[in-house]
Amino acid sequence: MTPMTTRGGRTTGPAGSARRAVVGRLSWGLADQAASSMTNFAVGIYVARSLGLAAFGVFSLAWVTYGVVLSVSRGLATDPLVVRFSGVPDWSWRGAVARSSGTALGVGAAVGGACAVVGLAVGGAVGPAFVCLGVMLPGLLLQDAWRYAFFAAGAGRKAFVNDLVWGLALVPAMVVAARVGSVAAFVLAWGASAAVAAVYGCFQSGVRPRWTGAREWVREHRDLGYRYLVENTSVSGASQLRAYGLGAIVGVGAVGVIRGAELLLGPFLAVLMGLSLVTVAEAARVLRQAPHRLGRFCLVLGGAQAVAALLWGAALLLVPDRAGELVLGDVWHAASELIVPATLGVAGAGLGTGAAAGLRALGAARRSLRSQLFASACYVTGGLGGAAAAGTVGSAWGVAAATVGGSAVWWLHLRSALRERHHDSIPEVRTP
Repeated sequence: MTPMTTRGGRTTGPAGSARRAVVGRLSWGLADQAASSMTNFAVGIYVARSLGLAAFGVFSLAWVTYGVVLSVSRGLATDPLVVRFSGVPDWSWRGAVARSSGTALGVGAAVGGACAVVGLAVGGAVGPAFVCLGVMLPGLLLQDAWRYAFFAAGAGRKAFVNDLVWGLALVPAMVVAARVGSVAAFVLAWGASAAVAAVYGCFQSGVRPRWTGAREWVREHRDLGYRYLVENTSVSGASQLRAYGLGAIVGVGAVGVIRGAELLLGPFLAVLMGLSLVTVAEAARVLRQAPHRLGRFCLVLGGAQAVAALLWGAALLLVPDRAGELVLGDVWHAASELIVPATLGVAGAGLGTGAAAGLRALGAARRSLRSQLFASACYVTGGLGGAAAAGTVGSAWGVAAATVGGSAVWWLHLRSALRERHHDSIPEVRTP
């Protein structure tokens, strides 16, 4: 039996060390996402204040499109990496990272070229922003791939430093973009600073992306990758459909209002996204070490995020108009009307992420895909149906209701998956 001692009221030994290791990895996830989200928050605020509501709406369309492409990259490249190469020997991790990062670069080049062509064809106010986004996509996706690679290795500190480099490079880039005064300039500044961090990630990891390994990577992990691809793109695709539909039904300015409400929730979304970087890897570790604790781990994870979202939303309701205008300018008054439904939607999403982490750790890609497709369908239906019925505010309430309902489906599937695993782990009793 391994000795266990107590010191100052704290338990030491393997259990205590494992607990501290988990807390440490989660802490670096939060710190990294704080750095990343502060970068995104600064970009959003700067554009909103510099260019006004209509131009901010155009920037938001480019931002949402980037989210779709990012989901494709994660589904094919980094999600399989986190599920299958978390906590593995260094030689195995390095080979996997070379191929997965090469896959991310390939996705960025292919989709980026398509974005540039579409932007040239569309023209007007939207076209140049999409051309610039297409040029910047390879660097943006590679930078994100390094973050996931570092967390798979349990080296969250390196991910944090990489995002810090992005933030520092963004400062002079934003100054130049403000002097130009166009949406395209801000997209270029945002993407170019990410490319700086992407190059730095190569030196941090000591790994060079292998373009030639992309096809092999996708083929080897197609059982997870294709399902995660559909699952991830259904999330970001639903957001994009809602944004485009809202722009058509209400106007482009409404897209900027929704983005403004999301910015108000930015600090909490940083927590939510920061945890998502490490929760699947941690859930996979719990499954290997103490599988009976997986359900409890997911419940605590999701419940804590939901409660935190509600507390943050309550704090936002107390913000005076003068302070809100200082942050968002003209966007504040319309965005502040969406605080309550936006908070409920984020709380529902936070609760669902606990179940999602459990399903991915179990490798239950089929159940995970079904849950996400249902949730995404509800999201689009609620968002556009609400917009048709009551404009921007109706869209926000429709999304809130859809998110809470989708979270319930995630938990139902996790419960079924845990029961199936428990049943399969019980040895069959045969009678003579």
